[in-house]
Amino acid sequence: MTPRAADRARYDRATAHLDAPLALVDLEAFDANADDLVRRAQGKPIRVASKSVRCRALLERVLARDGFAGIMSFTLAESIWLARAGFEDVLLAYPSADRDRFAELAADPKLTAAVTVMIDDPAQLDLIDRARDRDDLPVRICLELDTSLQLLGGRVRVGARRSPLREPAQLAELARAVARRPGFRLVGLMAYEGHIAGVGDDIAGRPVRSRAIRLMQTAARKELAARRAEVVRAVRAVAPDLEFVNGGGTGSVQHTAAEEAVTEIAAGSGLYVPRLFDNYTSFTGRPAALFAQPVVRRPGVGVVTVLGGGYPASGAAGADRLPVPYLPEGLRYDPQEGAGEVQTPLLGTAADDLLIGDKVWFRHAKAGELCERFDELQLVEGDRVTATVPTYRGEGRTFL
Repeated sequence: MTPRAADRARYDRATAHLDAPLALVDLEAFDANADDLVRRAQGKPIRVASKSVRCRALLERVLARDGFAGIMSFTLAESIWLARAGFEDVLLAYPSADRDRFAELAADPKLTAAVTVMIDDPAQLDLIDRARDRDDLPVRICLELDTSLQLLGGRVRVGARRSPLREPAQLAELARAVARRPGFRLVGLMAYEGHIAGVGDDIAGRPVRSRAIRLMQTAARKELAARRAEVVRAVRAVAPDLEFVNGGGTGSVQHTAAEEAVTEIAAGSGLYVPRLFDNYTSFTGRPAALFAQPVVRRPGVGVVTVLGGGYPASGAAGADRLPVPYLPEGLRYDPQEGAGEVQTPLLGTAADDLLIGDKVWFRHAKAGELCERFDELQLVEGDRVTATVPTYRGEGRTFL
């Protein structure tokens, strides 16, 4: 029996009393992935990206482990919800225009102590000022640095379009703007290098493209390390008490941790290890989060149909954004239908061994987005479900 077949047998036994669709997290794999992240972080604390987990119970589990500290959230409403639930260090990774939540944040000393908000433009400070009635509780501020690699005088850009702030002087100018305004306190700097951390460099069947990605990432790491160090020096000249400099992502943990200027690493997807992390040479994780769909039809030889399954991930549309049939091994989509909203045909010789009611296990393309489809996660240890915990959705929270 292959390791994957053994996992399938365990998951089927653990969930034999449950009907699909359902989602599970293998706690042994989850914990092993957490250990690997800590090893690669080389002693620097890891701030957990909540959008990649979207389950309070699992956020609590990982934050109880040595090597993890703080949450990186994705909306202001989520940040406030987490802070009210007892999480004491929440960094909002994206600017917000939620005036009602800014008013709530600025009026509550517990929230202003726990939540740090992201800006990259003075206009975002103006929005906060207009939203609040008082400025005696300073709002904690983090600045975001653009990490993209720019070549040929900026005519070629590699990396996400996030912050407009790129050069040390730009960051220092905004730092001074924060320092001059009452009701704000600059505490952090963030730079997410998604073109390094979030792009696989070993694409099956694409050796030339894979080599090009590795060359790009090597150049990007070198350029960013030098520029980030200069930016940190410039910002610390304005705010010498800066509490943290955050960088990284699951795919670049060890490289970012090696930079002296960085004080903490962000990671989250590496806990679940979705399918987009199968194409990395920098680390190998264990798939920990899966979902099961039931076989509901057997249309013919070498074909079964499962209920639902059309759960595409965000990003540029393409086959790599679809979930992948994982267990049993040897199943694939019908190219004429793909992953459907209400039914998904699957092809392959493994289909002939599946009966009506059997489970087919899938891996989502990205991490936490899986939790937007399920109210709860079955936590599996060995071949038993030891707990059932709500996702954000299961707690009635859909933040985007």
